[in-house]
Amino acid sequence: MRGVVTRVKHARVEIGGEVSGQIGQGLLVLLGVGPEDTEGIADKMADKICGLRIFEDENEKMNLNLAAVGGSLLVVSQFTLYADTSSRRPGFSRAAKPEKAIPLYERLMDQCRRRGFRVEHGQFGADMQVFSQNDGPVTILLEIE
Repeated sequence: MRGVVTRVKHARVEIGGEVSGQIGQGLLVLLGVGPEDTEGIADKMADKICGLRIFEDENEKMNLNLAAVGGSLLVVSQFTLYADTSSRRPGFSRAAKPEKAIPLYERLMDQCRRRGFRVEHGQFGADMQVFSQNDGPVTILLEIE
């Protein structure tokens, strides 16, 4: 499972001009699911995302996690994180098929909710427009295998 986690002041995702999900301060997570991913991997990714200490404390050091700042999550499915770029036209056969990816995407969001976080999201497979005001900017690449 791969994630691009960006610290944001606010973010939203729109589908067909309608807001599907939006947050204030928190994390925008672009999430890709691989064919070998499992529920255990989704749980580890949720734990990692929720525990990342990438918000600044009173000394301007990245020392606080999402809970410490009362932040939310906006999770957007992103199969292109598994792009094969060995040629000029990317291939996506390395991404999990929807029947596997959707339940793991939903599990990750459920695990974050169980940890007490508000979780907003896009729609798996939809043509989405993602807007964010990045904070820092701070962007972290995560991969859990």
